[in-house]
Amino acid sequence: MTPNKTTFNLSEDWTVVLLGFLIILVSLSGFQIPMPTFGWESPTDLSEKVLTVANLAKLGQVFLFTLIIALLASRVLGKSLAANAKGFPIVFVLTSLALILAGNAFLKNWNLEAVIFSLTIGLLLSNFFTLPTWLTDSLSTELFVKIGLILLGTSVIFGDILKAGSLGLIQALIVVISVWYFAFWVSKKLGVDEELALMISSAVSICGVSAAIATSGAIKGDSKKLSYVISVVLITAIPMIIFLPFLAKALGLSQEVTGAWLGGTIDTTGAVIASGSLVGETALKISTIVKFSQNVLLGFAAFAISIYWTFTNNQTETVKQAKPTVGLIWERFPKFVLGFIAASLLFSFVISSETIDSVKGGFKALQGLWFALAFTSIGLETKFADLFSKEGKKPLYAFLIAQLFNVFITLAVAYVLF
Repeated sequence: MTPNKTTFNLSEDWTVVLLGFLIILVSLSGFQIPMPTFGWESPTDLSEKVLTVANLAKLGQVFLFTLIIALLASRVLGKSLAANAKGFPIVFVLTSLALILAGNAFLKNWNLEAVIFSLTIGLLLSNFFTLPTWLTDSLSTELFVKIGLILLGTSVIFGDILKAGSLGLIQALIVVISVWYFAFWVSKKLGVDEELALMISSAVSICGVSAAIATSGAIKGDSKKLSYVISVVLITAIPMIIFLPFLAKALGLSQEVTGAWLGGTIDTTGAVIASGSLVGETALKISTIVKFSQNVLLGFAAFAISIYWTFTNNQTETVKQAKPTVGLIWERFPKFVLGFIAASLLFSFVISSETIDSVKGGFKALQGLWFALAFTSIGLETKFADLFSKEGKKPLYAFLIAQLFNVFITLAVAYVLF
């Protein structure tokens, strides 16, 4: 997708980097946004803990903060402020409903994350009701996800990964490379176009939604194809989140092997943590380290894909065109990945551990919120018919076959290493 240019000559990626670091700097300066509580067990809990005036006031402050960020992005990118000011509150309310549903203790026990509920709410509305054009036109899915990815970088601490041992990094390299190439091969065999094949391969092998977004940015991908991949990732993740921990117990796997298996197979970090906690403390630690190791590879993968796409796409457009230059590679490189890496380096080597401990909870909550906002938007612009249409079946089959391969190869590697 070609970035919108403004009078400030900023692309969406650079806008995301600036706004992401604005959020980080605001938090590091001591201004902490009070995060509301969403956890509840019974209707009484819901009314006495979540739906209180004080808690809703906190939610209102979060709304104002995120609205300001969204409007700033609209202003810089030259989009309609009026349309976004009208559409964003609706997306926020729907996302808040998803967060409240995900806060239920019973649903938490099933490892159902807020992003699953936000996607489901959006899908139900878009597929059973006719949404106004002004609402769908105001959605900023990629912007929201990319801001969440910048904040995710604050939690990818290189020291923690290296301290936990090199096995997680070794597994991440083996799994990512083997699964990526297998997924790409299967996609091409099934006749999936190369752009969609790249997104599917990265989503299956690295870290699901985050990798799909990074790949789309690297190749300037079509936003509809990206939404398709994200929807498939989230929908197919639900059974894996629920059944893999129980399957590991049935197979008699150790916590170390189980943690490495979950961390290398389940796509999203939050789902990995939830699944690992079902098995035990050791499994939780190993699964988190393995998943973080894969997250670290995200930036390198996006860079490699951007170079590959620049060379192959450049040469197929016209035989007469000159070979790709460094400038062309830089133009196609997803700049928001630099923000992700910069945030990770900042929190790995510059910010003190005391400061990190004081702000990491807020960053995690904000990161989850931006992701949930994005998935609500994805649901609102996605039709079930697109997923199961004649054109959509081949990519779906490719994803499922690659994911099945991922399950088996990751289990084998985890068993050998751990």
